[in-house]
Amino acid sequence: MVPGEENQLVPKEIENAAEEPRVLCIIQDTTNSKTVNERITLNLPASTPVRKLFEDVANKVGYINGTFDLVWGNGINTADMAPLDHTSDKSLLDANFEPGKKNFLHLTDKDGEQPQILLEDSSAGEDSVHDRFIGPLPREGSVGSTSDYVSQSYSYSSILNKSETGYVGLVNQAMTCYLNSLLQTLFMTPEFRNALYKWEFEESEEDPVTSIPYQLQRLFVLLQTSKKRAIETTDVTRSFGWDSSEAWQQHDVQELCRVMFDALEQKWKQTEQADLINELYQGKLKDYVRCLECGYEGWRIDTYLDIPLVIRPYGSSQAFASVEEALHAFIQPEILDGPNQYFCERCKKKCDARKGLRFLHFPYLLTLQLKRFDFDYTTMHRIKLNDRMTFPEELDMSTFIDVEDETESCTDSGAENEGSCHSDQMSNDFSNDDGVDEGICLETNSGTEKISKSGLEKNSLIYELFSVMVHSGSAAGGHYYACIKSFSDEQWYSFNDQHVSRITQEDIKKTHGGSSGSRGYYSSAFASSTNAYMLIYRLKDPARNAKFLEVDEYPEHIKNLVQKERELEEQEKRQREIERNTCKIKLFCLHPTKQVMMENKLEVHKDKTLKEAVEMAYKMMDLEEVIPLDCCRLVKYDEFHDYLERSYEGEEDTPMGLLLGGVKSTYMFDLLLETRKPDQVFQSYKPGEVMVKVHVVDLKAESVAAPITVRAYLNQTVTEFKQLISKAIHLPAETMRIVLERCYNDLRLLSVSSKTLKAEGFFRSNKVFVESSETLDYQMAFAESHLWKLLDRHANTIRLFVLLPEQSPGSYSKRTAYQKAGGDSGNVDDDCERVKGPVGSLKSVEAILEESTEKLKSLSLQQQQDGDNGDSSKSTETSDFENIESPLNERDSSASVDNRELEQHIQTSDPENFQSEERSDSDVNNDRSTSSVDSDILSSSHSSDTLCNADNAQIPLANGLDSHSITSSRRTKANEGKKETWDTAEEDSGTDSEYDESGKSRGEMQYMYFKAEPYAADEGSGEGHKWLMVHVDKRITLAAFKQHLEPFVGVLSSHFKVFRVYASNQEFESVRLNETLSSFSDDNKITIRLGRALKKGEYRVKVYQLLVNEQEPCKFLLDAVFAKGMTVRQSKEELIPQLREQCGLELSIDRFRLRKKTWKNPGTVFLDYHIYEEDINISSNWEVFLEALDGVEKMKSMSQLAVLSRRWKPSEMKLDPFQEVVLESSSVDELREKLSEISGIPLEDIEFAKGRGTFPCDISVLDIHQDLDWNPKVSTLNVWPLYICDDGAVIFYRDKTEELMELTDEQRNELMKKESSRLQKTGHRVTYSPRKEKALKIYLDGAPNKDLTQD
Repeated sequence: MVPGEENQLVPKEIENAAEEPRVLCIIQDTTNSKTVNERITLNLPASTPVRKLFEDVANKVGYINGTFDLVWGNGINTADMAPLDHTSDKSLLDANFEPGKKNFLHLTDKDGEQPQILLEDSSAGEDSVHDRFIGPLPREGSVGSTSDYVSQSYSYSSILNKSETGYVGLVNQAMTCYLNSLLQTLFMTPEFRNALYKWEFEESEEDPVTSIPYQLQRLFVLLQTSKKRAIETTDVTRSFGWDSSEAWQQHDVQELCRVMFDALEQKWKQTEQADLINELYQGKLKDYVRCLECGYEGWRIDTYLDIPLVIRPYGSSQAFASVEEALHAFIQPEILDGPNQYFCERCKKKCDARKGLRFLHFPYLLTLQLKRFDFDYTTMHRIKLNDRMTFPEELDMSTFIDVEDETESCTDSGAENEGSCHSDQMSNDFSNDDGVDEGICLETNSGTEKISKSGLEKNSLIYELFSVMVHSGSAAGGHYYACIKSFSDEQWYSFNDQHVSRITQEDIKKTHGGSSGSRGYYSSAFASSTNAYMLIYRLKDPARNAKFLEVDEYPEHIKNLVQKERELEEQEKRQREIERNTCKIKLFCLHPTKQVMMENKLEVHKDKTLKEAVEMAYKMMDLEEVIPLDCCRLVKYDEFHDYLERSYEGEEDTPMGLLLGGVKSTYMFDLLLETRKPDQVFQSYKPGEVMVKVHVVDLKAESVAAPITVRAYLNQTVTEFKQLISKAIHLPAETMRIVLERCYNDLRLLSVSSKTLKAEGFFRSNKVFVESSETLDYQMAFAESHLWKLLDRHANTIRLFVLLPEQSPGSYSKRTAYQKAGGDSGNVDDDCERVKGPVGSLKSVEAILEESTEKLKSLSLQQQQDGDNGDSSKSTETSDFENIESPLNERDSSASVDNRELEQHIQTSDPENFQSEERSDSDVNNDRSTSSVDSDILSSSHSSDTLCNADNAQIPLANGLDSHSITSSRRTKANEGKKETWDTAEEDSGTDSEYDESGKSRGEMQYMYFKAEPYAADEGSGEGHKWLMVHVDKRITLAAFKQHLEPFVGVLSSHFKVFRVYASNQEFESVRLNETLSSFSDDNKITIRLGRALKKGEYRVKVYQLLVNEQEPCKFLLDAVFAKGMTVRQSKEELIPQLREQCGLELSIDRFRLRKKTWKNPGTVFLDYHIYEEDINISSNWEVFLEALDGVEKMKSMSQLAVLSRRWKPSEMKLDPFQEVVLESSSVDELREKLSEISGIPLEDIEFAKGRGTFPCDISVLDIHQDLDWNPKVSTLNVWPLYICDDGAVIFYRDKTEELMELTDEQRNELMKKESSRLQKTGHRVTYSPRKEKALKIYLDGAPNKDLTQD
């Protein structure tokens, strides 16, 4: 089938329009960015020759036939597709076109060259439509308002060839449009380009990679001679010392211009071009101040490379209308009077004066920067001024020479002589510069001479515009491009990164800014964000205006460089052509000795034969020293289904392009390098066959053998298939049972002999299990047979690696069966055998194991009997351990026969209570909270027993209340006499109970496979640590899994915890005992840690101490266990001994409180009678604050509100410590009264503000007085802007009559340093600082400590 994106049927009226079927062809022209969204539709008879299709397409698009290619377009990269033959006489039907369906084609470049246009004048006429463009180009591949299929692929050919304008674009690396605009402007400046070409690079003196002039020279040569549409600028930016991150930084083009010119001047020192920048771009001006009383003038001379022109005068909302108006404002003097008077050295006093600028020299190339970026002090943000400012094509600078009548100024001041004398001195100072500077000197030493000079120079001060650098966007970011006039043809062009197009004067006028008439309704409200930012003019002087050097005028070193770059480009073109004809396909190979599947990518030219491709694959897979070449072959392979599709017998000399169906970017199949032994023969794989992997099952040994592969046909019956397998594995077909595994855990017995394999659900690649024996198992129902159980176990068994704790007293050479002691049952299964090994040396360890185990069991049983109210009739059934030799695979079957499996066949008396809950692992392992032995291990767990029965009776509380008086939502019990079980359907607790109501283990439910053996882990796992390799049925519950691990850990399952190890060695505790191990996979790691495991309804809680007046107010104390139904007071009672032992804190129960913790913020105060999970929501990984109290708890009711207040003393520039204020309501008046009461400030003088940010809401004492929202106009605290609805809010307050301390500069600086240091230590910023832009910098010798080989 021909590659196609859609197979939509063509309407029948089109299909039946002629007697023969017709072919609908949809052609997309990808050779040009302007035509990429245009389509040509042709509906041709199926007998039409392919060459006629090319002729029709050529006529439609206006190209010369034979100068373009047509390739199949199916949404992939067209550059990698094999083109159709434009001379072929094959019919469309024979060329694999499909009648009645859409056939998509892409029109692409031929041999890397763009199609030749048929009518030259027609293309010139279309310039106004297609080529003229101003503004950022739309992205390639954008979809217009058409429902036709549009290829989203990027056509690389669209940037391979030079645009119709003859100019070459520059590729935007990411955000380097500002750089591209400047480089194109410099390239289009004849004087700069010619001077750059005259400079010769000396490779012996400098590294070409870091030489900025050399890389610019190379870039200009490529811009002038390359046939590409656009070239890269990475070599230039690398010479700047930039890495790839700089490409993502957008900078100001004017800033880049200055920095680049500085870098060039440094590089060109001691060369002929040393003063090139100054000769072309530098002007001079005089900054003067003239006394209006005596006429004395003070001045200094400044140089400039560009003239910055403001868009709006300071404080005005009206912009200058034109560049000329802005230039007049630039040199307009201002009067210094009043407090701004100037101290005259001659008058020896402050006098009124005139201050201004005068132009002395204009450069040959005049650069004007329009300062469109400003700062808005009302919003404190940068803004862009999009106001309209016109600029002329020719600018007369003679009007900016004499802006004031100097004679009149001297006469008015009564000091003409002094003024003229001063002018003489100034002229003499500049007499030496006139010969060096090629600019225009406008200052002379007499009025008469000045007038005559001005008259002579009038005509020579006309500047013509030739470059407009445009910015489109806002102050936050945007896009630069350049509009440049060519001095060769006087035509304007838009250089927009890789796109170069012809534009007109009308397009230049659109860059003046302001609103555009085309914006319709919004024209008055919005201004265009696309406007001119930098203007470059050149002086009109026929004597100096240069033309670009012709090729024969190039210096010899430039001719050599041109030849070198041309050869590189031709080499690149040849390489591209090879790439376009190279088939790239995935290659797999099962290593003949290592038995590991290797993967690589085979890149072979389409004309290479299959034999040559096999040799390439043979070397690629490094099989030279492993197997002879003639024992390898390539076959068609489907890696996803692990299916060998076909082999290629007799096609060794066939080109790979034909075998693979052409050159494509992606293939729907792969190749496999198949190997054989020298004495074997390759099997023939025919299309249409299915591959079957056959596993032989041995019921007696309970083993599943490694697979062998057979091939069959889908139309074969089950009987025929049995005969086929019988020949392959030499088992009788009469008693053969075949089980097909269609998908995971879906086993199907092939019992109907006449059914075909297709009807049974066979596909391309299949997996079957075969068993042939004469046992009675053959006669049993499949779902009840031993075969089904073995296969079911095989499919669900996973391998886990378990790290045991260092202190584990368990033995690895002896498996001890625990006696589950109960009322009447005390039987022990004595059939558990020991694994062979040196047992004698481990007797002491085993004695410790048995002793500790008996103590734990008796302790656990005692607790259980206490919890069951003395009911001794309930007991645990004896666990039966059977030794079943059941290897899972070859590795297991080869292991020692003395490795015994522990399998349990346990039934439950009340299976209804076994409810699976949808929960996930919890309790992230904390470095400080997961010690190897928890503090509560082997200790009495009376709290847990109490908690497990917390709902059986009312809980006596310290204040005399009972649990039913706290909340109406408290559950009532229907039957007080019956032992209550946890209702897992209604409530979601942190863990599952490990035991059901009869005291029987919930893990003892059904037949589950478990096998464990010692494992030698890699080095570095730590001394004293032991590993187990466990094979286990992943449907086993966590509770049962833990019980199986008891003999190896040496303690009961309730006294160790299971942590699952994830990537980066992150550990998460698994606590949901009713969940299975289905989320685990092969080779997962598990860590066992000693410590009491959580029971149902229990949560591990992290306790932090709240220290409101400390530098670090949040301090971790310990991990505790809280449970559902426990009161806050009970949790405090349990915390007291733990705090004493682990933290050294001596606290009485009435001298500390618990409160909510949200990040670092203190929240709701928990009262003693509150109950977890009823009054207080609790969850896994819960965190709580412990706060020590100075006195008796003031919080008695939930209607109260506790806030933390802090007084600000402006006269002392300091903050007092925190004090808690307990309010009876949310009234602002009550808050004021309380603050007045604790501070002594009169009520009417109290002002307060809410703190900002995270507790403790730190703020600099230099900012607090004015930055906070003091004295909000509200009557309650729970409304905007306060929103204080919970405990823990921070309130700053002050006395409004207290004056702010006046600081000297020295005191302020000292205080600023102290505050900065204090706030940095607490992690708070001194002031808000927005993201700073990275400074633009060019490194003259490459970036320091950076790899210059990276882009």
